[in-house]
Amino acid sequence: MDDADLIAACRAGDHHAFAELVGRYRTNAWHVCLQITGNTHDAEDALQDTLTAAWQNLPKFRGDARFNTWLHRIAANAALAVVRRRKNTDSLDDTDGDYGIVLEDPAPRFDEQITTVDAVRRALAQLPEDFRVAIVLAEFASLPYADIAEHQGVTVATVKTRIHRARKQLATLLTPAIDP
Repeated sequence: MDDADLIAACRAGDHHAFAELVGRYRTNAWHVCLQITGNTHDAEDALQDTLTAAWQNLPKFRGDARFNTWLHRIAANAALAVVRRRKNTDSLDDTDGDYGIVLEDPAPRFDEQITTVDAVRRALAQLPEDFRVAIVLAEFASLPYADIAEHQGVTVATVKTRIHRARKQLATLLTPAIDP
């Protein structure tokens, strides 16, 4: 069955069709949540909120965008809501943060990968929210610029600019300081 058939079955109350539909895009939604929140605990909460919101709002899905684009939009919004809630409750003195790491296929130099993943997550967390969402949707959800523009309510040119600036800022944040 294609997405349209599954959506029709979901609207008729078929829970199995919904499970199959979101199962196709769940991994990408998870990566969006993980990259925006920066840790597995918050990403789990965001993904749960995403799936609940998708089920509850499926009757409102108009089909103007592809289902996976719509689901990624919900995932990004849910992850941002979790981040905002966390920022309101985090202590200003807590500088360690909780950066859970999930590596499905660890390379031989596991310790270096942990360091790299942690550095990328910390760098992503330092980006302005609009930049972070744009780069995560482009790089981790593999969404086209047009879908990201629709998600953020901006033009494709603005998305390109945000992604370009995000990449520059990430390069700066991830480049080790060279001592003179």
